[in-house]
Amino acid sequence: MKRGGLEVVVGVFLLLGIFALGWISIRLGQMQVLGVSGYTVYADFPTAGGLKEGASVEIAGVKIGRVEGISLIDYQARVAMRIDSGVELQEDTIASIKTKGLIGEKYMRLSPGASDEIISPGGKIRETEPPIDLEDLIGNIIFGKF
Repeated sequence: MKRGGLEVVVGVFLLLGIFALGWISIRLGQMQVLGVSGYTVYADFPTAGGLKEGASVEIAGVKIGRVEGISLIDYQARVAMRIDSGVELQEDTIASIKTKGLIGEKYMRLSPGASDEIISPGGKIRETEPPIDLEDLIGNIIFGKF
């Protein structure tokens, strides 16, 4: 009888451990499990320039969303962004692909506009700035095309 009680305790401990690992991996991965909050907006760029799914979307250095997907539409990179529910984007918002630091990770920076019109869910940001290609910039400086 004592051995059966020990097996139950070990089983419960094992289940709690698996649950804790799952919870930690979801929290660290910043995944949404129970529904998806926020809304999606799109922006088209001539090149994605190393931007990846899951990259942060920021206004004034504050994270307001994540890059949900990148696809090729009409030979341009269409970036889908999931924006937090409490944030409204003006129609003249500017989307830029930037780098954290000199060679850090890429992220999406949004510069809000002054328009009274708000981008609706599923809408598109019309004003975009493509990422700076560091290799082209260095090549132009070296070969005097700057």
